[in-house]
Parts: sequence; C-alpha cells; structure tokens
Amino acid sequence: MAPTQSPAAPAPLRILVDADACPVKEEIYRVAARHRVHCWIVSNSAFRVPQSPLVSRVVVSDSFDAADDWIAENASPASVVITADILLAERCLKSGAQVLAHNGKPFDAANIGSALATRAIMADLRSGMDGIGGGPPPFSKADRSQFLQSLDRVLVGLRRA
Repeated sequence: MAPTQSPAAPAPLRILVDADACPVKEEIYRVAARHRVHCWIVSNSAFRVPQSPLVSRVVVSDSFDAADDWIAENASPASVVITADILLAERCLKSGAQVLAHNGKPFDAANIGSALATRAIMADLRSGMDGIGGGPPPFSKADRSQFLQSLDRVLVGLRRA
C-alpha cells in the first residue's frame, strides 16, 4: 500500500511556466533539477522539453488566454509562476503563488498595482501612435543572471516556509 500524504503535510513545490514567449526555459529546467522541483511548461503549441520526470508539458487550446487560465487555475501558495503577463501575474498572486518575470523581477502585492497602471498607460499610448511603438528592451545576459538568482532565492524561501 502506498503511503498517503497527511493533511498537515505541505503541498509539493512546483514551477508553472507561461512558456510561449519565455526566454529562460533552459534556466528553469536547470534550477528545477537542482532543487528537485516539478515544472509545468504551459503553451498553446507543442515544442520540445527535456525528458525528465521533473518536467511536464501542457499544451492547451489556442483559444484566447487558455494557457493563462490553466496556470491561474493551478497556481497555489506552493507554486512559482514564471510569466511576463501582468494580468496573469495578478491572478496568480491572488492564489498565493510567488510570481517572477522572465528578467527575475518579482510581482508582489506591493508592485502589482503600479505594474497594472503602467500597462494600461502604455496600451493607451500605443493606441494613439498609429503603429509607431517599440517594445521591451532586448533580453540581456544580466537579465538571465538576475532571473536565475531570483528563482533560486524564491525556491529556497518556499522550502523554508
């Protein structure tokens, strides 16, 4: 007979990745292996993931926000969510999850409001520019390094909690 988890036992840690435009998937796989944490790679289309018992691929429909909906429904206080989507970050924070952007910057209760406001302002500015616009700055080695440090710090903190 397999042992059962007692009701008082904490839920296992896991990483949920909004993967379609994620530039740090390889880094997530390495950190997940080092910490022995399962990660769920969620996307609208199939792509290669490492063959590992710690990595699961979830391919959702191509309907609007299907990946976001799956991640938000599965986020919990034992989850680290990796996304650049501010609206998804807000939904996951409400579930008690830790949320990191691809550059390692955390979304939290203290900064999500200003991130949402900035997003709304930028959308208004872009709509008035008739196709003129930019985008985020190029992803740098410093961003990658900051992400690795942040993910490691969050996982260590969750283990201790």
